[in-house]
Amino acid sequence: MQKIPNIVLRAWRDASHLTRAEMAEALNRTSAGYEARLACDEKRLARWETGEVLWPHAVYRRALHELTGRDAEDLGFVPPHRHGERLPVAESSAPRDTLQAEADMFDTLELTRLAEVSDIGAGTIDALHETADLLCRAYPSTPAAILRDRTKRRLQHVIRLLGGRSTLTQHRELLVVAAWLAVLLGCLHYDQGEREEAEAARQAAYQWAKQAGHAELMGWAYEMSAWFALVDGRYEQLIEFAQAGQAVAGAGSAGVQLTLQEAKAWSRLGDHKQAETTLSRGAEMLNRMPVPAHPEHHFVFDHTKWMFYASTCYVWLRDNDRAEEHADEVITQHVRPDGSTNAPMRVAQSRINLGIVAARRGDLDQAVAYGRSAFAYERRSLSALTSSAADLDAILQQHYQGEHLARDFHERHLYIRRALEARKITSL
Repeated sequence: MQKIPNIVLRAWRDASHLTRAEMAEALNRTSAGYEARLACDEKRLARWETGEVLWPHAVYRRALHELTGRDAEDLGFVPPHRHGERLPVAESSAPRDTLQAEADMFDTLELTRLAEVSDIGAGTIDALHETADLLCRAYPSTPAAILRDRTKRRLQHVIRLLGGRSTLTQHRELLVVAAWLAVLLGCLHYDQGEREEAEAARQAAYQWAKQAGHAELMGWAYEMSAWFALVDGRYEQLIEFAQAGQAVAGAGSAGVQLTLQEAKAWSRLGDHKQAETTLSRGAEMLNRMPVPAHPEHHFVFDHTKWMFYASTCYVWLRDNDRAEEHADEVITQHVRPDGSTNAPMRVAQSRINLGIVAARRGDLDQAVAYGRSAFAYERRSLSALTSSAADLDAILQQHYQGEHLARDFHERHLYIRRALEARKITSL
């Protein structure tokens, strides 16, 4: 079971440039803290931020208000009458189970269709929505090529249904399902380095979402453009896409992810103030949303994903301590005691971030170990991971040129980049 982190409190502390120990001491020095002789320490801050403690004692709430100017709820704490909203989330099912459930669902859908001699029988639309949902939930752990091919087949099926007879309501719902499948397919193509196919899927998703009047899906199409711009280094254009998408998407998961993509752009541009303001805005948006039942769903933004994005932002802002803290938290959340993980792509990127921090601190062995381990997972977004690994490689080449470990990582990185560009990635 995974606890829900308090990202609003964490964002406030980050923006105030305080470590946990420094914030704890600041709470002790408030008038409320002095009168109560508080002995707050970094362990207590950690329990608050990781979600172990949902509602601190009254004296701590008073000290927090005095220090931050905010009530406890505005800092992401959850009062007792709302504790049911923040129950720990059970870990998602294994990818094979999710894919098998999707296959069973689709087989049942086909049998029903044949029995009724109709393209869209009773329950067809609901079953198609469930199929798309299961495929999106399989994204974090299923090899991209396998999921891409199945998603493509399901999308072709829905497109055939769109060409048949249906009511207006059915037609709209088919457009929505097609758009969900298309945004997923676009992401999978991009993971594989298939950029033209990814853009074609993104454009199709946007058009279908627009026809259906589905703002959230239109927002995800904008988010894909922002993602592509990030990997390509087009940061000003990323901000344009992210802000345009936020205007369309509203306050759901797409809106939060677009906000965090904007924060990444500001971080790449070195604008510390804008980056932290945007990170805080995203945290507050997320805090107002219900805790997702299926955080593994690729198009659901969960609280740990905020920490994942924040870690990368702080790497780019050269705030090594905060980058390390967030990356460590992401790995703690997602790596099981046996070393396996339910979020290999997040863990891989977090290891790259830790590698960059280690390289900056002069620890070549640790930096290369983190970098190598990032490529050890079967489920990878090679486009994004190779782009991030380039940052680590650049630091290694700048500070450790001639060292055999740096040279080996450089050669490995070049090999993967060339294979990705040539689309020969099955052997990697």
